[in-house]
Amino acid sequence: MSRLSFSAYAMFSCALSGSALAAEPTGETRPAIKDVLPTVEVVGGADRLPDIAGSASVIDEREMRLSRVFTANEALRKAPGVHVRDEEGVGLRPNIGLRGLNPNRSTKVLLLEDGLPLAYAPYGDNASYYHPPIERFDSIEVLKGSEQILFGPQTVGGVVNYLTPRPPEAFSGRLTLAGGNQDYFNGGLRLGGKRMLFDYHHKEADGARDNESTALDDLSFKTVLPIAGNQAITFKASYYSEDSLLSYSGITDAELRNFGYRYNPFKEDAFTLDRTGASLSHEIFLGEAVTLISSAYFTHFNRDWWRQSSSTSDGQCGAAFTNARLAGARVSPVDCASTQGRLRSYYTWGFEPRLLAHYDAFGIPNDLQVGVRAHFETQDRQQRNGLFATDRGGLLSENNARDVDAYSMFIQNRLHLGEFTLTPGLRVEYVDNQRVNRLTGARGDTDITEVIPGLGATWNPRPQYTLFAGVHRGFAPPRTEDLIVTASGAAAATFTEVDPEDSWNAEFGLRSTPRPGARLEFTFFRNDFNNQIQVGSIAGGSTPLAQGETLYEGTELSGRLDSRELTGTRHNFYLQSAWTWLPTADQETPVRQVTDGSVVAGSLAGNRLPYAPRHLATTGIGFTHETGVDLRLEAVYTDEQFSDFANTPVAAANGNGQVGLIKPSLVFNAAATAPLGRWGASVFVTAKNLLDRDYIVDRTRGIRVGMPLLVQAGVEIVF
Repeated sequence: MSRLSFSAYAMFSCALSGSALAAEPTGETRPAIKDVLPTVEVVGGADRLPDIAGSASVIDEREMRLSRVFTANEALRKAPGVHVRDEEGVGLRPNIGLRGLNPNRSTKVLLLEDGLPLAYAPYGDNASYYHPPIERFDSIEVLKGSEQILFGPQTVGGVVNYLTPRPPEAFSGRLTLAGGNQDYFNGGLRLGGKRMLFDYHHKEADGARDNESTALDDLSFKTVLPIAGNQAITFKASYYSEDSLLSYSGITDAELRNFGYRYNPFKEDAFTLDRTGASLSHEIFLGEAVTLISSAYFTHFNRDWWRQSSSTSDGQCGAAFTNARLAGARVSPVDCASTQGRLRSYYTWGFEPRLLAHYDAFGIPNDLQVGVRAHFETQDRQQRNGLFATDRGGLLSENNARDVDAYSMFIQNRLHLGEFTLTPGLRVEYVDNQRVNRLTGARGDTDITEVIPGLGATWNPRPQYTLFAGVHRGFAPPRTEDLIVTASGAAAATFTEVDPEDSWNAEFGLRSTPRPGARLEFTFFRNDFNNQIQVGSIAGGSTPLAQGETLYEGTELSGRLDSRELTGTRHNFYLQSAWTWLPTADQETPVRQVTDGSVVAGSLAGNRLPYAPRHLATTGIGFTHETGVDLRLEAVYTDEQFSDFANTPVAAANGNGQVGLIKPSLVFNAAATAPLGRWGASVFVTAKNLLDRDYIVDRTRGIRVGMPLLVQAGVEIVF
């Protein structure tokens, strides 16, 4: 089907369909158009929670501001079931995993902004090398369970949806300035009025290791325009740029032993990035019960990463250099007569009409949501090999073009049966991948069609309690580079078909607000993979692309207590926590290489999967004075993790740093905010890693470590 014909089909289908963006309570009148925006929410407000047949979390702006989150990683750890692994220490390359799935590059999670794709290539290369500053967003939604099939393509672990603020009618603004050790500076300005919103943020800081520093600028604009009383258009545009000194490789076990946690010899590695994005959404109310939202979106992402080593064992700098690192000898960039430039450019665009309606059938209230999407990606991937540390040219060794055409349809209908709701749904994905090796002329083309059903249910015996359950099929397409592997130097295409990820996912749980000031959510989940893709280098560094059967089972618990609502105290004492227990994260079959079917070294049925800690917990206690002073202390615990499929317990004395157990870590964060009482200003101070612990966060490409103590202070003026 051509792109043009599909777009015409999509618009025609939507014109014949009816639905409501969010379930509207029977008899309620829709708000005036000036009070709404064409924004797709995956959770929505608290009034929707009784109908959602899955685990749902919302991290709002107040929580993020008062806890003074430094990165999106810090914010997401406040939701249960979320494993977020640091990389460079300042959250620029998010590594997010849900319910035990490997967090490497966030490849196993669907990231959205206002319901539209945030990743630069969610079908063809769902690896995150970019994340906007967390200060840009108003709240974060995390949805797991059967209702995630309304979004795609990944429908396994869950959806993370970042919501941008609503443009105000009256003029208002906010200025934030903060600084601290590690050469940290954060400045932000938000101005709004007349349904327009302008945001600018600048951040810079040293990284978690020597010879690493980052600097970024993020500019965004958003406006909403009411039309004819029953329509609105929202336009968003953003530009992000980053210029950082960052290394890709970790360090060896001997380097850690001899030089400490902050050691990094690659002082000439450089990372530059720029991203331009825009979206246009149109919402029309076709009566009080029918809404159509049509969105078009576009992004251009350009990234250059020049590095002298991609792992501690890649041999790029020669055997002598590699052996010196393994032995724990100090090396210098000038000792390596090589640098590699991984040069990437992505264009992504698409169109998605999402139409829904509230209707009655045989006396039963229903909420129907149905839509289609046409999505396209173009990748331009090059590699140049230079001859010295600062060389930014060199021989062209890779020149690949990759294209993805993806079409999807989705439908979900919620039946309101008194105290019960029943929500069946279906998603269909068609993905066509093409790859051309411009150096050899070899090319490959393959396509995938998948049907993804889901069924959810809730029971509300009382307004304060919701029991929920659901089952759905999980799907994630293989990356284009994984799906089509062109033989080096071949004149004709030779490629290996990689099956998509395929799982059945089930959960049941309880949401409760037994009384004002107390809320609780408990969920049991089971993700059973008939096939899970183990992307090369996720465990053991040089591990090839592999796949196998896996099983994840666990529980999530989250809640909050507030004394002011519970007992009527004058001031508020509060406790909040998010805990994940993952007793099962097993290789059900040995993980096998895709190319020849051989078992990955050390993989055995019954072994635990790498980077799947048994316990994750984020617990905070705090005090809010009636004057607005807020004091809080937070503890973040990450249990031990294996870093390879063999479950190697102890790293070799002179190992490459890529295998061995990662020990548990317990990190404390503290924050204090006090209003000044004038000019709408407040001052704050925060300490991350309060006890200045040294700990390992990752061994994927060698040992990488967590951020040291970071103390920040600043002022915020709201006007």
